[in-house]
Amino acid sequence: MALKVHICAVGRLRSGPERDLLDDYLTRFDRTGRALGLGPVSMHEVEDRKNGGMSSEAPLLQGVIPKGAVICALDERGKLMSSPDFANMLGGWRDDGRGDLAFVIGGADGIDPALRAQADAKLSFGKMVWPHMLARVMLSEQLYRAASILAGAPYHRV
Repeated sequence: MALKVHICAVGRLRSGPERDLLDDYLTRFDRTGRALGLGPVSMHEVEDRKNGGMSSEAPLLQGVIPKGAVICALDERGKLMSSPDFANMLGGWRDDGRGDLAFVIGGADGIDPALRAQADAKLSFGKMVWPHMLARVMLSEQLYRAASILAGAPYHRV
C-alpha cells in the first residue's frame, strides 16, 4: 500500500518561480516515489477569506486533512532533522502501513496551537522563519530528496 502525501496549506500559490519549483519537485517525487510506495502528492490549499488568523484557518485545514492521516506540522518549534532522518521517517510510516500523510503549513501566524497539538510529528526547517509559500517548495524538495535517498539514487550526497 502506498503512502499518499497531502500538503495542506493556507493560501494559494500563484504562478511564478515558486510554483514552477514546487511543480518540478513534486513531479520528481511522484516519479521516484511511485516504485517505493510513496505518493502521489496532493495539494490542498485553503483560504481564510475572513482574515481571522490561526483560529479560523485551523478548521479549514482540518477539513482537508484525510481521516486517519499521519499529521506532520511544519513549525519553527518542531524537530530539526537531517535529510536521511526525514527519509527514514517517511519510510517508517510507509512500512507501518499508514495510508495518508498530511503535511500542514499554516498561514503567516503559523498553526493554531490546538491543531499543532494533534500532530504526530512537528518538523522545523531551522530557527529562521520562512515564508509559508517558500516552505512548500522546501518541503517538496525534501520529499524528492527523501525518495531519492530511499531509492539509493545519487541525488543526495553526504
